[in-house]
Amino acid sequence: QVQLVESGGGLVQAGGSLRLSCAASGIIFSINAMGWYRQAPGKQRELVATITSGGSTNYADSVKGRFTISRDNAKNTVYLQMNSLKPEDTAVYYCKSDLRSLVFWGQGTQVTVSS
Repeated sequence: QVQLVESGGGLVQAGGSLRLSCAASGIIFSINAMGWYRQAPGKQRELVATITSGGSTNYADSVKGRFTISRDNAKNTVYLQMNSLKPEDTAVYYCKSDLRSLVFWGQGTQVTVSS
């Protein structure tokens, strides 16, 4: 049974920081590409950041220079460090695993940034 469990969301003031974690089980974590996506109310889910099994990263233009994705294969966990948060970063953040198009999603964690 595959599980992706996000944690670390919450309420933060603009300019603040949060660190999201996604703990994976039921997959061979080290060979999966991992990603963070977000969905704001009334909007489509969008890519935030991805990291390949080899550690290559990719970011949405809106978060470049502010967010950092990383992974710890020993802990089967992917992280999203979010700095300089803005009200427009408010969304539910989802973790995704991807292995040759075999995709799993977590249940999401709410991030709310107040102005």
